[in-house]
Amino acid sequence: MERKEVTSTSIKSVGYDPKTQTLEVEFKPKGRLYHYSNVTEKEYTGLMGAASKGKYFNRNIKDFYPAKRLT
Repeated sequence: MERKEVTSTSIKSVGYDPKTQTLEVEFKPKGRLYHYSNVTEKEYTGLMGAASKGKYFNRNIKDFYPAKRLT
């Protein structure tokens, strides 16, 4: 999955696969990588368009979708 770098103090990059509804998030500063399952494209678009990606992530994704740590 290709990730796009984002402007954020807590998130380094974000990727999304609409076929599997998988959101991939790489966090700063350690580069930890997570997959979030069953994330709608609308939610991904909301995250990418948010003025504060970290706040949006914490309010709308973090505790609402199953997560798997990859690294």
